[in-house]
Amino acid sequence: MNKPLLQPLSPSAPDPAALLHAKFGAINAWVFDLDNTLYPSDSDLWPKIDERITLFLMNRFGLDGLSARALQKYYYQRHGTTLRGLIDEDFADPTEFLAFVHDIDRSSLAANPALAREIAALPGRKFIFTNGSRDHALRTAARLGLEGAFEDVFDIVAGHMVPKPAAAAYRAFFDRYGLDSRRAAMFEDIAKNLAVPRALGMTTTLVVARAGQADFREAHDRAIEDARAIDFTASDLAGFLAEVNAGLRAG
Repeated sequence: MNKPLLQPLSPSAPDPAALLHAKFGAINAWVFDLDNTLYPSDSDLWPKIDERITLFLMNRFGLDGLSARALQKYYYQRHGTTLRGLIDEDFADPTEFLAFVHDIDRSSLAANPALAREIAALPGRKFIFTNGSRDHALRTAARLGLEGAFEDVFDIVAGHMVPKPAAAAYRAFFDRYGLDSRRAAMFEDIAKNLAVPRALGMTTTLVVARAGQADFREAHDRAIEDARAIDFTASDLAGFLAEVNAGLRAG
């Protein structure tokens, strides 16, 4: 179920459709995270990538699984991503890492025609903004039936290896495409990655698991530290975008 965080405060306050139109009516750029956003959190894709990251560290440093996992968490907490930690503390070439960790089987993903239809109906430009690789984003989008749905993929390489939630990653994104952040909307499954977008004036939507749905993300990625950074939550992205499109048409 999708739940707006901006609730009407009085009988004279706007109804949900009016609220959606008020928040999304001026949007001309729609920005989507990839993993656990365009596909649901109970997919097996992220666990596969996560396992490949651990295996990469095991192979590179000759570690056992537990030690590699501890190093992976250290890099993530200190640097934002494992790759950024490796760049800062070990090596500078990300090509081998990105190819290895995204070498996964995506056959479990089913096409999502409803999501493709609603993204196509959104007025304006559409992008994927991911801390992963461009190749991974394109392959995954194709499995979801979203091939050709986006103008471009802004990946970790395009961001000069600076990951979300760093402000520099968002500045690089906006500079690349010449976008006005006040007329852009961000859809993301990690709450902390919405803090900078919200401060820049973006309309933000946190994509969450449905009640009772498996969520394979780690606890730190499920945490919500600052609800003020989130305008809306959506447990069904296609359904939420259908509501947004309906609100835009009604307005």
